Amino acid sequence: MSAALVAAQQQQPTFKSGTQIVSLFVTVQDVQRRLVPDLLQGDFDVFDNEKTQPIVYFDNSVQPITVVAMLDTSGSMTLTIDLLKQAAEQFVLRLLPADKARVGAFNDKIQFAGGFTSNRDQLVTDIRGLDYGNGTRLWDATDASLDELKGIEGRKVVLVFTDGDDTESKNSSLGKVIEHARAQEVMIYAIGLESNYFNGQRMVRSKPDSGLRKIADETGGGYFELSKATDLAPTFTKIAQELHSQYVIGFSPTQLDNKIHKLSVKMKQTGLTARARRSYLAASDKFSVSQQ
Repeated sequence: MSAALVAAQQQQPTFKSGTQIVSLFVTVQDVQRRLVPDLLQGDFDVFDNEKTQPIVYFDNSVQPITVVAMLDTSGSMTLTIDLLKQAAEQFVLRLLPADKARVGAFNDKIQFAGGFTSNRDQLVTDIRGLDYGNGTRLWDATDASLDELKGIEGRKVVLVFTDGDDTESKNSSLGKVIEHARAQEVMIYAIGLESNYFNGQRMVRSKPDSGLRKIADETGGGYFELSKATDLAPTFTKIAQELHSQYVIGFSPTQLDNKIHKLSVKMKQTGLTARARRSYLAASDKFSVSQQ
């Protein structure tokens, strides 16, 4: 079995003597925010609680993903829902054969269409069939998406889109979703759109929830805030490209204290920036580290 396949199948590839690693999926951009390919292991520094860690695993091959695309179809999206669905179609059409996806929608209710599949025609059909509603259960929907990824091996992603604040979540919150994503090691990408809509009395302009950027930053995903609906398709396309252009870097955890550890990745080359998840739970039931 190749190293790339091992990484694709499990978040912590197992090494000799039972040692496991903390793995990070890293996006690297230059000053023009262009993706930077073909870097080497020596170009990266990894820090656990601000202490440099030896890199024991490195892979820059394309990694399969399992992704939930969760779309806001609340009343404020009435004028732009067609553009949103077309943009989401562009995303699933750019998935690779080894990728799997599932689509869903949220408003005052949460809906998942079908199961995880690599069939892009089915995914397009699922997107076109998503229903409308009122209200915005943003954090409930994101949390439910994480539940759908539970037990799935490999690289897991939630792509969430909304044009407004959370208004009706009953069971979850931003903080709870961040904890849930950290525990399951899921990367969350978020797209926020400023949207014009009629609220029954006048035209108003929505503002995306401020928590979107925080949750994307914390989990190593990206946040994109748009002011024009016509930017939706290029943004969904960009995310698909980015997800297939990431590095996998791993280090062996040395202190399993059941606490949340701060993570950071820095580039040795000036002008480059790295984005990856910012924390992990150093739990003994997740990692078995051999004493050698």
